[in-house]
Amino acid sequence: MKIEAALESVSRIYLDTAPVIYLVERHPQFFDQVSAVFHRVDEGQLTVVASPVTLAECLVGAYRMNQTQAVIDFIDCLTQEKTNFVQISAEIGDQAAQLRVKYNLALIDALQIATALVAGCEAFLTNDLQLKRVTELKIIVVSELEI
Repeated sequence: MKIEAALESVSRIYLDTAPVIYLVERHPQFFDQVSAVFHRVDEGQLTVVASPVTLAECLVGAYRMNQTQAVIDFIDCLTQEKTNFVQISAEIGDQAAQLRVKYNLALIDALQIATALVAGCEAFLTNDLQLKRVTELKIIVVSELEI
């Protein structure tokens, strides 16, 4: 699917972990796709939303490999002025529980999607094909995007 079509009528998009890693680490297969999404953020056409869950998941590998610059880059990417960083709340916890029951999601995925819903996102950017079964918002899979 063309990026333009995938982002049609999307003004707020939640960032799952993989797309952030692809951007920061300049992943050879997926950098161009996620970079095109972030270009729309830079142009003011799109607001990105993230949470401490995304940040924590991104930082694990960097800390494990003792990559100080990667830690700084992930924190900068997810806490910059153009990113709406949403804290986990009781409302998000409740929504996550309902999503886990409805879709049998892992807790991390349920928290991410619940955060996106509570934050008013129309779409969720991921590379997890299994999340496409969620129908409450548009699931955009990086590997399916064409520039």
